[in-house]
Amino acid sequence: MFLKTAIQKDARIYVAGHRGLVGSAIRRALIQAGFTNLIGRTHAELDLLDTTAVHRFYETERPEYVFVAAARVGGIKANNDNPAKFLYENLQIQNNLIHLAKESGVRKLLFLGSSCIYPKLAPQPMKEEALLTGPLEPTNEWYAIAKIAGIKMCQAYRRQYGCDFIAAMPTNLYGPNDSYDPVNSHVLPALIRRFHESKTGSLPSVTCWGTGLPLREFMHSDDVGRACLFLMENYSEDQFINVGSGVEFSIRELATHIARLVGYAGTITWDSTKPDGSPRKLMDSSRLLAMGWRPQVDLETGLRSAYEDFLNRFAAGKAK
Repeated sequence: MFLKTAIQKDARIYVAGHRGLVGSAIRRALIQAGFTNLIGRTHAELDLLDTTAVHRFYETERPEYVFVAAARVGGIKANNDNPAKFLYENLQIQNNLIHLAKESGVRKLLFLGSSCIYPKLAPQPMKEEALLTGPLEPTNEWYAIAKIAGIKMCQAYRRQYGCDFIAAMPTNLYGPNDSYDPVNSHVLPALIRRFHESKTGSLPSVTCWGTGLPLREFMHSDDVGRACLFLMENYSEDQFINVGSGVEFSIRELATHIARLVGYAGTITWDSTKPDGSPRKLMDSSRLLAMGWRPQVDLETGLRSAYEDFLNRFAAGKAK
């Protein structure tokens, strides 16, 4: 349904996770669009795992619109090593934010999921209807299960209570405020850090996980930030909606591209004993594209801005 939501520029808008990759992009999109009454809380100010604290926050701040971009996130290794943490913390965060949004009378809420919700061998490109049609990718199934629960929670509250709660599933994202942790980050920021450090350390070769053959779709976080605002203003359906760029690369191609951008001239080798993850994860974003939305940041431009972000934060001793 293409349903225009008139959001006043001074409406009270809460972005959960406003310092993270996605949340900061949503905040930038809101500021650029002229919204002036934005609410954000750091983890030190509000522990989203604490139901009582979240309830107190909603009762005090009374947000009218909520973007749920807060989550425990990480790459393959982090998911593999911490299944209980990824499942429990994500369930707890979204349960608190979604249920208490209903209790406090939030007018509209957008929940952000992940492309990992789809079956490992889902037909490509992945349509929204592919959800729950097959087994998940084992290396991130705990995170995926939590995100699927968030989607279903929005649907359930919509059906039972009439809440205007919607969900969007973005593809693989990168951009400002990403995590560059060499162990726990996602593939693109991890490669940026690894090749940069290999260049500055004059290392003759870099070993990457897997075969490098899996295909991945990537989108700059500023594009998904704009998409989230677009959906908050124009979308109101029970069905979640995909948000993707439609452009995919093999991990091997991505590594070569990043190495060239960073200026690393050594050899890239692949450790096929390490997991690849899903062979392909291309999202079908035709429903969103039919509404008139389009991504604006191409990969070359986006990677350059991501590397600049890494350099700025790494040089300041803040890269994580």
